[in-house]
Amino acid sequence: MADRELTAEDRAALLGLARATLTAHLARRPLPPAPAVSGALLKRGAFVTITARGALRGCIGHIAADRELGTVVPEMTVAAAQDDPRFPPVEPDELPDLALEISVLSEAAPVDASRIVAGRDGVIVRRGRNVGLLLPQVARDHHWGPEALLAATCRKAGLPPEAWREPGTELFTFQADVFGEPREEGRGKRDE
Repeated sequence: MADRELTAEDRAALLGLARATLTAHLARRPLPPAPAVSGALLKRGAFVTITARGALRGCIGHIAADRELGTVVPEMTVAAAQDDPRFPPVEPDELPDLALEISVLSEAAPVDASRIVAGRDGVIVRRGRNVGLLLPQVARDHHWGPEALLAATCRKAGLPPEAWREPGTELFTFQADVFGEPREEGRGKRDE
């Protein structure tokens, strides 16, 4: 991660913010304020992943490091709960079964495919208007090597699986500080 790492206190406060945001959103109450910890003031990209009994229920993120985590985390929590096109919006009665995970991103940097380490690196594939992103933990959960990770990221971008090999396709990597609430047994595989 760039400049400053998140502390255990920062992680706990951001997870608490995500949980309080989800609870308030589902109850149609005002969203909570950002916590008074220095980590909430850091400008970083972040993804929020929601699982229900170990299975993916929603995942949305903001890549750019242009806003404070105290703003990005609640926005992405609400978006993951209601805007992930793969799932219907989360309902209030699901709340007891939901677990939250936050991935705070480093800056993305251009990379040659031979330098990608699956499980450590998140990957962004861009070709024209098509962009796909997979978080580092997705490759780890699926036991993918670099080529499988690149192929899956291409598919996520709406490209053929081998598009990463073609001229004009840009590859970027980033790392993520991933932390979350405990999940139940039978943890599902993430497809962010």
